[in-house]
Formats: sequence, structure tokens, C-alpha cells
Amino acid sequence: MSFTITPKAERFMRMMVMADGGPGAGFRLSVSPGGCSGLAAEIAIKAEPEPGDKVFPHGAVKLFLPAESRLLLEGVTIDFAETPTSTGLVFHDPKQKSCSSHAG
Repeated sequence: MSFTITPKAERFMRMMVMADGGPGAGFRLSVSPGGCSGLAAEIAIKAEPEPGDKVFPHGAVKLFLPAESRLLLEGVTIDFAETPTSTGLVFHDPKQKSCSSHAG
């Protein structure tokens, strides 16, 4: 499985785990189709992976990914963005078309 986590996204994940988790806790990222980037995410800080999750150590963060997330994140870059309207993880998927609407 191949995906990229930017340093900003890793720092965000690490801070979330430090704030909400105990020793050994991980960052669970559950991704589903949807949203402008083609992906919508639910995040949670968990003491341990849920059944079916795989653990991906990344720097100081343990990422817990369910099966569907592992498929959807293939080739994706996970970034962190702060804008006036939103703050959170952003997914850059080279396979996904942009959000601009085209009449078909």
C-alpha cells in the first residue's frame, strides 16, 4: 500500500493523539468516497486498532486504517490545511477529477 503523509498532516495527527490518547494510542482514519477531493474522512483517537484495522507506523504516529480506507488511500497524499472556512486533513488523489462542474 502506498500513500504519502505530509509533515503538516503528521504533526496534526501527532498533536491529536497526544491531546486525546494515552501511551500507545493511534490515529484511526476511516475514509469513504465523497467530498470535493473524492474522499471524506472520519478521524478518531483509539487506544488500539479495531478488528480488521491495519497499523501503519508513520514517524511518531501510529495510523489505524480499516480495509476500505486502505483501498481508497492508494496513491493519495494526505495533507493538513487551515483556511478561514475549514481546518483539517485534505486528500490529494491524482486519480480524482476536480470539483469543477461540467455539464454532461
